[in-house]
Amino acid sequence: MNNVVKKVALVLFVIALPVLLFTTSVSAAANSIWLYEYGFSKYDITAVTGIEGEELSRVAHGLIDYWNNSEETFNLTVLRDGQPFTLFNEKEVSHLVDVKALFRFVYACLISSLIYALAFAGMALFLWKDRRLLSVGLMWGSGFSILLMIMLGLLAITDFQWLFWQFHILSFTNDLWLLDPRTDYLIMLFPEGFWFDAAIICSAFKVLLALILGFAGWRMLKHNPA
Repeated sequence: MNNVVKKVALVLFVIALPVLLFTTSVSAAANSIWLYEYGFSKYDITAVTGIEGEELSRVAHGLIDYWNNSEETFNLTVLRDGQPFTLFNEKEVSHLVDVKALFRFVYACLISSLIYALAFAGMALFLWKDRRLLSVGLMWGSGFSILLMIMLGLLAITDFQWLFWQFHILSFTNDLWLLDPRTDYLIMLFPEGFWFDAAIICSAFKVLLALILGFAGWRMLKHNPA
């Protein structure tokens, strides 16, 4: 019975690790002021919107605060061409509420997968005294994470627009995300190219974390052979 429990726990760990790495990378990106400002600079958002860099930085900081605070809605008055301007319309504000709910779900998955990963590691090391079990879990979980990222990466390179569309259909229960780049500032600030770049950066970060954990598992296995 103990072996069955170990095997089930190992399988769950191998599944939980990609979830943990993915949600960690997404959470890091959502809260990275560097990523926002990188996108603003690369896609010349000042020229697109008439909003200067310092005001764009306020927008980025405001959004990051919004993802993490208890406020229900978010909007901001900025200077556009030197004049005060309310940035988002009602549709955009409502969509941001949905995005915040999605990030809250990501945070919940991160915390849940982290708790399970730590619990599994603790049981393997201190309850079962089986360092090899943990090392195998790290190697398999990391390998599974990298495989998933390779598959998603190939899909993104092949047809990112389709992937982006499917993500929105699966993530949201309304069409508030269908914004007009001619009139809606949310999509002006964050064009499709920004999301492609963000996806690549998140994937690279996840693969890096997976390689580190996989290497740690390999080292542990090397010192604890069967």
